[in-house]
Amino acid sequence: MTSLLLLISAIINIFIWLLIANAILSWLVAFNVVNTSNQFVSAVGNFLYRITEPPLRPIRKVIPTMGGLDVSPVVLILLLIFLRNLLFEYAPMMM
Repeated sequence: MTSLLLLISAIINIFIWLLIANAILSWLVAFNVVNTSNQFVSAVGNFLYRITEPPLRPIRKVIPTMGGLDVSPVVLILLLIFLRNLLFEYAPMMM
């Protein structure tokens, strides 16, 4: 059971880093630091969008952008951290 919990925790951590990478890449594209016509940048951006957009979409429906600032990744990261902590808090009770 511990191995399964550690695997779920690692997956949550990886997803959090993917959310952070997606946010940073979107800022870099918005400020014209990177060019999306570059094939590598486009491939990375497309991958990050496809991975992170499905869980972000319901949050964006509930929480609109505030002055052009999208806080949905922050909300999702906080929810994932809460879920991971909850998992480790209640998992020992199930054993």
